[in-house]
Amino acid sequence: MSVKKKNLLDEAASCCGASPAASRKGATNAGARGKPIRRKFLPLHALWSGSALVSIATGAWAQQQTTAANRLFSSTEVVTSSLVVGALGAVLLSVLWLVRQRGNMEAESQEMRAALSDAQQRISKYEALIAEKNRRIVIWDGATARPEVLGHLPADSGAPQNEREFLAFGRWIRPSSAAELERAVERLRSDASSFDMVVETVRDEILEVQGRVSGGKAFVRFIALNNLRAELAELKIERERLRGSITLFQSLLDAIEQPVWRRDGDGRLTWVNQAYSEAVEAAGPDQALDESREFLGTIAREKIRASATPTSPFHDRVSTVVHGNRTIYDIVDVVATGGSAGMAIDVSEAEAVREELKRTLRSHAETLDHLATPVAIFDRDRRLQFYNQAFVTLWGLNLGFLDARPDNNELLDRLRSSNKLPEQLNWRAWKESALSIYRELDTKTDLWHLPNGETLRVIATAHPQGGATWVFENLTEQVNLETRYNTLLRVQGETIDHLSEGVAVFGPDGRLRLSNPAFRALWGVTAEQAKPGTHIRAIEEACTPSYDKPDGWRHFGQMLTNFDDERPSLQGTFELYSGIILDYAVTPLPNAQTMFTFVDMTASARAERALMEKNEALRKADEIKNDFVQHVSYELRSPLTNIIGFTDLLKTPGIGPLNERQAEYIGHISTSSSLLLTIVNDILDLATVDAGIMQLNYADVGLDDLLDDVAMQIADRLHENEVTLEITAPRGLGSIVADQQRLKQILLKLLTNAANFAPAGSAITLTCRRDDKDVIFSVSDNGPGIPQEMLGTVFHRFSSSPRGGKRSGAGLGLSIVESFVTLHKGDVRIDSRPGGGTTVTCRIPTAATMHAIAAAE
Repeated sequence: MSVKKKNLLDEAASCCGASPAASRKGATNAGARGKPIRRKFLPLHALWSGSALVSIATGAWAQQQTTAANRLFSSTEVVTSSLVVGALGAVLLSVLWLVRQRGNMEAESQEMRAALSDAQQRISKYEALIAEKNRRIVIWDGATARPEVLGHLPADSGAPQNEREFLAFGRWIRPSSAAELERAVERLRSDASSFDMVVETVRDEILEVQGRVSGGKAFVRFIALNNLRAELAELKIERERLRGSITLFQSLLDAIEQPVWRRDGDGRLTWVNQAYSEAVEAAGPDQALDESREFLGTIAREKIRASATPTSPFHDRVSTVVHGNRTIYDIVDVVATGGSAGMAIDVSEAEAVREELKRTLRSHAETLDHLATPVAIFDRDRRLQFYNQAFVTLWGLNLGFLDARPDNNELLDRLRSSNKLPEQLNWRAWKESALSIYRELDTKTDLWHLPNGETLRVIATAHPQGGATWVFENLTEQVNLETRYNTLLRVQGETIDHLSEGVAVFGPDGRLRLSNPAFRALWGVTAEQAKPGTHIRAIEEACTPSYDKPDGWRHFGQMLTNFDDERPSLQGTFELYSGIILDYAVTPLPNAQTMFTFVDMTASARAERALMEKNEALRKADEIKNDFVQHVSYELRSPLTNIIGFTDLLKTPGIGPLNERQAEYIGHISTSSSLLLTIVNDILDLATVDAGIMQLNYADVGLDDLLDDVAMQIADRLHENEVTLEITAPRGLGSIVADQQRLKQILLKLLTNAANFAPAGSAITLTCRRDDKDVIFSVSDNGPGIPQEMLGTVFHRFSSSPRGGKRSGAGLGLSIVESFVTLHKGDVRIDSRPGGGTTVTCRIPTAATMHAIAAAE
């Protein structure tokens, strides 16, 4: 609104007796009550147009009336008069219009004041209703996610006053109610689905919750219930809980195999489980109820109805027919207000087992009565329950006394008074010890030496349900036989012990029965190692230091432990590691026993066998060496060379691309072929050395160039094993006259062996120096070292120890080093200790030294 128009309205309002501010306030309040007000204001330009029209009309009239006068005045005066008259007319009309508008504005102001007063009264009433402490309202507007919370709930209901904590329903409402309420609120906000529900707080208070949608907003009212409504809500919750419990128990009863039923006060079936319907051959419980199929017969039902009371349920066994078979059930029927319920447990199998047990006991009693071993059985009261005829014969007791079921204590006293029990210094303590079997868990065994010279083995076993069984085994004859047998064994032992031949007898179970001192002396075993009862495997282990070849004790053990019905005899000769030559004989004995005899034939056979074996060994060795060299040269190296060549050809890009697995396999083939070729070359070199046809190509070898060449060739292997090489050599080492290829091979073998045993991240050292007229090469590593017992075999062929190494080889490296160093008229030495690393030192003579050695030879 422009300033000019605003001032005009203010002036009009002042003329009507109302301030402009009051007019605006009245309009605002009227709009607040929601009643539209029609304001009858005309625009100012319309007022000014009306004034202009009136002015024009008035001027025309004045012009007609004063025609003559106009002639008297000048044109200027006429115009001035017209303007004055027009202005007066416009002012008059404006005053009339403003008076009329003032009346309208006063009426509208009174109407707006009345509407505002009514709205304020309604708001006060609604706020009073909402402020009640028994209800709280949560309002969600569709446009905003944060709800508005109005009202309060009682503090004892457990509902928090804080809005954020109140909206976390799971914190103050029970989990089951909170989950259901969350789902109902979600459906209310998303699908406008109203709900009415009852929830239970963590303080066991009941609240009614109503969800409604109105005016595009979601309302959820929480109402605290009192008196009858609270009790009604609690009853609803309790009803749901009981309904769930009943459903759970019915599901449980449906899952068991025992028929269960429920009847009303008139004896009609109201509910049965699945097992009941199956027992009456119904398709399901509903069919059994609809057709009133009875599980029990009429007489059984009448008996149950007549005998069952609320204080004394019916419990008895009843026979009925199920699936065409007569079955015995244990029936339990309980009577309560409004009906009864029952369950049937199938005990047919238990009855059958009980009858079978009775028959078994009778059969056992008959069997025990025919045994020659005395048996007596006492019950849990320690009274005699059963005895056989052998028991009566053993103790000579009166049948009348035994049939009176005497106590075990009384029976022992009767036997002692008849002088039939062993004499004891403390009879009371001995009897208490014998009767303690009733309190023991394990079987007790004791020997009774009776006054009449008999020996009894008494075996007492306690029963799990109480009582005990006594078994008396007469060992008199067995003891006598054992005594005579032991005497015979001692005589035989003394005879065998004085033989010059080694004798050992083994039983059918492979255990030593006896051996003489000559046997132990020949095999170098102690009396403890060859004691009776020792298994032949232990004898084999004890005799291994003397002889461990397959034709020795290993073969003897296989003969004794096989499953052949007949044990063949065996004879032969072998030489122990100590140089003793033994003739042995294996002779089967009665009772599946076996006797081994060993005769010392060293003096008579050593000379003859030595000459024959030496001549044959030399001849065969020469043939083997020549054949081996020939076969390795032509039959092994050529195929391996072809394999390596074709493998390298497959790796070239010109042959064609390989997939990842094929490339991996080709790499494995190449590595394995190279390794095999190295082993073949090593074997060929050793065979050539042994055959005496190895020739060294002596030349002047520069030591600096030799060390550099060796370092380059071993670099890949060092990188693979994650070790480094340190070469220590003074400047100006000069040269040496030697076979460069063999010398290089010596160093590579030593470095490869050191890299294999050096730990990852460590360094191996190659040292080269001159000592007088010789050149000394030394290779050291920080590996696990070599045990003292293995130092004597490290230079043996095919002697390898993978312990501590990254890979195990054929065991030819150090053997080749020793052979080549020996061909150079030098020597090799190894120093090692467990955990302290290993150092191998090779001494190679110079040309002058070699000439001196050749001249001396």
